[in-house]
Amino acid sequence: MSSPLRIALIQINPLVGDLDGNRRAIADRCRQAAAAGCGLALAPELALWGYPPRDLLLRPALQQEHDRQLQRLADDLPGGLQLLLGVSEAGAAGCHNAIALVDGRGWRIVARKRLLPCHDVFDERRYFQPGAAACWLDLPLDAATERGSLRLGLTICEDLWVVPGAAGGRGGAVDPIADLLPFGVDLLINLSASPYGRGKPRQRQLQAAAAARRLSTPVLYVNQVGGNDELIFDGGSFVLNADGSPALQLPRAAEALGIWTVGEAAWAASPTVDDPQQELWQVLVLGLRDYARKCGFRSALLGLSGGIDSALVACLAVAALGPGRVRALLLPSPHSSRGSVVDAEALAHRLGIRADTVPIAGLMEGCDTSLTPVLGGAPRDVTAENLQSRLRGTLLMAVANQEEHLLLATGNKSELAVGYCTLYGDMNGGLAVIGDLFKTEVYALARWLDSDAAKGDRARCGLAATGALIGREILDKPPSAELRPNQKDSDSLPDYATLDALLRRYIEDHATPEELLAEGGDPALVERVWLLLRRAEFKRRQAPPVLKSTGQAFGSGWRMPIAAGG
Repeated sequence: MSSPLRIALIQINPLVGDLDGNRRAIADRCRQAAAAGCGLALAPELALWGYPPRDLLLRPALQQEHDRQLQRLADDLPGGLQLLLGVSEAGAAGCHNAIALVDGRGWRIVARKRLLPCHDVFDERRYFQPGAAACWLDLPLDAATERGSLRLGLTICEDLWVVPGAAGGRGGAVDPIADLLPFGVDLLINLSASPYGRGKPRQRQLQAAAAARRLSTPVLYVNQVGGNDELIFDGGSFVLNADGSPALQLPRAAEALGIWTVGEAAWAASPTVDDPQQELWQVLVLGLRDYARKCGFRSALLGLSGGIDSALVACLAVAALGPGRVRALLLPSPHSSRGSVVDAEALAHRLGIRADTVPIAGLMEGCDTSLTPVLGGAPRDVTAENLQSRLRGTLLMAVANQEEHLLLATGNKSELAVGYCTLYGDMNGGLAVIGDLFKTEVYALARWLDSDAAKGDRARCGLAATGALIGREILDKPPSAELRPNQKDSDSLPDYATLDALLRRYIEDHATPEELLAEGGDPALVERVWLLLRRAEFKRRQAPPVLKSTGQAFGSGWRMPIAAGG
């Protein structure tokens, strides 16, 4: 009697469009799987492309190269190992998001994705045609003699998100899980490229557990990991038993190879993340690290103001890149408090990063001199405040250009939402690291980072494991842009707890002012925040990419018109 089948879950971090490099990464993991006695390996959705390939899929030459790399993968596959991986299939009927079975004899398409997401950041109907029927495969247990087989139900990412009654299930006329019921599958496999969102790892497991119970079969879920542009894929691949209980859990935010033996129901999990702040920290570090690495940057630069936002971004940058690859500029104006300068210097010292001070008072005077004849007087009010921000942005861009740093924007989601930010000033940069965190969430993550709960993560990132990183001086300071004497954010905005609650309803829940008024909202505040949100759209359209960590970020999934009524 043959021994039970061992299956490898390959959790890789691909570079989008690097067909050769991604093929080599998969092949390396396949060799490890074969050495561990596995007969089947699973790799994520569109594994050779990396997800999302977007309009790269529209280039015929790249599709031809994709198929060549798929054949090379078949040629290099260790004997006795079969591989299921996500691929694109181009044909006369259009292109499909598909699964290929690869072995020493070559490769063939065995499944096509049936549900094509077209919401938020997804636009798969632009590229793919949906699969027409339930997808299953009889896999020989002994590839050499083809004696005995397992029937595998095959699904791709969104195909899993239709289970009735499960949190997050999207429903619809097509139900790929129900369509598998008549075929009596022994295992359900889902190959995914599912980007991170807060609460989403738990939702995935609920969806998979519901599918396991519907089909009375274990579920093997393989997810991509790594940052690709604004999206962060958190990995967290897993195996569930037929009753929905966990059998194997791969780590989040890291590449991994997990091995599960068919019929093995014992819990054999890697450590999981239960703390939402720890989970958020890990994915933001991963997203920043990969954005820099995959875009060819070896170092990062940011403006350090002594405030909470730039302090948190500095910590994330050091965790992602190391202190020797992070540089900061302090850019004080005559309105900058001595405390803010001292706090920024102390933070830079604690992080071990180079920080240079470049005062902008002389530049401000030069702008006043140049503009007075044109304006009939020196710039004043918001114009004068924005000039300070733009002078800082210009200096930061100059150093970033000269020294080839990735400039990090330090604005948060609250500011981007209401336009409390300056075009060509503090919005300058190649990446908005915390642009999907409301101000209250910035404070929450910063407080966690300074707590004992963060010791392990800080140590793993090369940060001091004990003692404050951000410090009470910054955490307890009233938020201020310091663009005029004694300025506070509260001069222009509601307190952030109130503001963020309204913004979350508008942005993430898509609520209307009428709905908020019906819930008892203050009419003047509801209308004011609504107008601020709408009027700032032109700024957001020109903002740097925002690392996405919620269900609705200001990025490719936010498609509001700039000029609009209603």
